[in-house]
Amino acid sequence: MHRFLVKLSSSTQFRSSKDHHLILPLLPSSKPFTSFSSASTPSPANRSGYPYSVELFRKLSPLSSNSRTLGLNGRISRCISSEAGRESIEYDVLIVGAGPAGLSAAIRLKQLSQEKNIDLSVCVVEKGAEVGGHIISGNVFEPVALDELLPHWRQEQTPIEIPASSDKFWFLTKDRAISLPSPFDNKGNYVISLSQLVRWLGGKAEELGTEIYPGFSASEVLYDASDKVVGIATKDMGISKDGSKKENFQSGVDIKGRVTLFAEGCRGSLSERIIKKYKLREEVNAQHQTYALGIKEVWEIDESKHNPGEVVHTLGWPLDPKTYGGSFLYHMDDRQVAIGLVVALNYHNPFLNPYEEFQKLKHHPAIKRILEGGTVLQYGARTLNEGGFQSIPYPVFPGGAIIGCSAGFLNVPKIKGTHTAMKSGMLAAEAAFGVLHEGINMNTYWDNLRDSWVWKELYAARNYRPAFKYGLLPGLALSAMEHYVLKGKVPFTLKHGKADHEATNLARKCTPIEYAKPDGVLSFDVPTSLYRSNTNHDHDQLSHLRLRDSKIPEKVNLPEYAAPESRYCPARVYEYVEDEEGKPKLQINAQNCLHCKACDIKDPKQNIEWTVPEGGGGPAYSLM
Repeated sequence: MHRFLVKLSSSTQFRSSKDHHLILPLLPSSKPFTSFSSASTPSPANRSGYPYSVELFRKLSPLSSNSRTLGLNGRISRCISSEAGRESIEYDVLIVGAGPAGLSAAIRLKQLSQEKNIDLSVCVVEKGAEVGGHIISGNVFEPVALDELLPHWRQEQTPIEIPASSDKFWFLTKDRAISLPSPFDNKGNYVISLSQLVRWLGGKAEELGTEIYPGFSASEVLYDASDKVVGIATKDMGISKDGSKKENFQSGVDIKGRVTLFAEGCRGSLSERIIKKYKLREEVNAQHQTYALGIKEVWEIDESKHNPGEVVHTLGWPLDPKTYGGSFLYHMDDRQVAIGLVVALNYHNPFLNPYEEFQKLKHHPAIKRILEGGTVLQYGARTLNEGGFQSIPYPVFPGGAIIGCSAGFLNVPKIKGTHTAMKSGMLAAEAAFGVLHEGINMNTYWDNLRDSWVWKELYAARNYRPAFKYGLLPGLALSAMEHYVLKGKVPFTLKHGKADHEATNLARKCTPIEYAKPDGVLSFDVPTSLYRSNTNHDHDQLSHLRLRDSKIPEKVNLPEYAAPESRYCPARVYEYVEDEEGKPKLQINAQNCLHCKACDIKDPKQNIEWTVPEGGGGPAYSLM
């Protein structure tokens, strides 16, 4: 069992060309991490901040073939060894993913167990090396769900300190920023770091008795004989690129739950398998999901330019009129600003490079004057759901439910999804508790979701995103009519266009885009940015980025689409190099992966499958 609590660390190699490597050590945060709960201050051996003892588990004798009980942090879980030699652990509720939805579910479950005086074991498994390490968002936070979950949070030391003070909305041309009436109303909201908020939520969940295990990737769904989900298997660790077991090999663990909740975030790998296996979209005639790629930096700027709480959103340049997207600039605490560009992944031109579009954005006069003289502290990227109401699948399956962004509860016109993700986790937790202790059906999650403010909010916003399939100006006109006049009460629901991967045009039909070289002051090359993401993978492991057909990159993607994977990836994971015969061959630098999932979504032939790497790999965000 000690394997469950030992965090493996390894160096990462960033491969930017065939023969050049750059070592990427973990960067220290710009300021030391402070635990916001009563949990002990994290040490290098315990970066998550949870007061469990690794030594306790090292002293445990190996499990016999018989069942036994094991106390964790004063709680009881049943542990058994499986017939295949893998350890197996059983809980009442298993939650996959320690993000806003998963931790809100855990907190609500523990609150209910205390209210009813019932012993309920809850486990959260997180692939990041620490809770919050893989979390990235804008983020202007709407506290409505947190008010319901932890009503007294304002009286505690929380990482929610800067209230939104103003809303600005600009339409950008190449040289101008034209002010428009702001459709946003952020009064009562806060400018935050979501990764820091998630760390705080993790501390609250642990205080209530939740067992949280960061650094372990859920790689497989476990089913019983009746095809009911009974848990997950974590990924084996210590397998080299050639498939052989290294000296540090450790087999994964089967973690089982009477109820399993998947909270993996946007395009969760196991959640997608569940949706397809049980045909959850077909169950409610949901449309396909649509996505966008968000690229973000956190800067420290001159104090004279810093306006804590100022919120700026833009449309227009540098994106072309047929590409949906926009930028944000949020003034945080401590002279920090978060700047990002969101690009819808149904863009047509395969020569478009979202990373380079973001670099271009920072040279706009209105943006440049804020960033000049500043310093980049952190970089990251992540996809987000934009399908909204039309794309929500039936979230309940035999044995559990899908919650948060894995199901897709982002409110696109608000550009907010944290509050809806949290509420979905809370509702699923209440249903799961009812299943275990009140004899009700898990379907009550779906019923209560449709009766909640989440459903009303997403229904009212349902036509905003699909309106832009007609172009920027028609989209603005339709969405303005919807927002200001009809207020979401039109008697019809617009449909989304093609799936994102189908929207990519052939290269011969498109014009190549030339991007300026980075100046090293406002714009940067990918290796420099990747260094700032603290991305860390053991380079000697099986690639978690799999090609369904190894011949498609060279026979289809390169000649027909001009190698789009070399552009839509914001971490230079995919690049074409010459083989021994001088022919181009796709090289996958999996160690660079930011876990953004863009490749899994945008590949024209859906030939790339994103699976989890060894636990603990990936970015290590602290400010995002």
